[in-house]
Amino acid sequence: MTDTREESVVRPAAADARAVHDGSARWKVLALFRIALGFIFFWPFLDKTFGLGYSTVSERAWINGGKPTQGFLTGGVSGPFQGFFESIASPVTDILFMAGLFGIGLAAILGIGLRVAAVSGALLMGLMYLAQWPLESGSSNPIVDSHVIYGLGVVLLALFAAGNTWGLGKLWADLPFVQSNSWLK
Repeated sequence: MTDTREESVVRPAAADARAVHDGSARWKVLALFRIALGFIFFWPFLDKTFGLGYSTVSERAWINGGKPTQGFLTGGVSGPFQGFFESIASPVTDILFMAGLFGIGLAAILGIGLRVAAVSGALLMGLMYLAQWPLESGSSNPIVDSHVIYGLGVVLLALFAAGNTWGLGKLWADLPFVQSNSWLK
């Protein structure tokens, strides 16, 4: 005789953002992870935009003329891609970076558009990983650092339709423009 409890749970496929979640602790933990990871992306957007005094002082806030990426890209990058990152430092880079933090963070917190957030977040984290080049002496971990974990985390959220528990994922997936553009799920 088989255990029917396991058969009654529909496991979400990567392509089905409307997967049924059974309300068990595992989905709630994944929802908490989704919200926390979203906040990891959203917080630096807020701090860099308004200069809340945590990693960005008010005088260097984006709304006060600060440049959220240019200082780092021209003086904080190391490794073999240093020249590339220094060459892309511009107001456009500031806008793209801040839009990425905002969009990825908000999508994860709300549980919507997690496929787009997964691709964008993995790309952003991959670029930040390369910019800080962890293979140099003095790195805390030369292979797996927070950028790798955060990048994998946003992919995990999309693969398991994590926005369906304590999020707006189901409502989002039912919107006509999302149904006709499945990549938006």
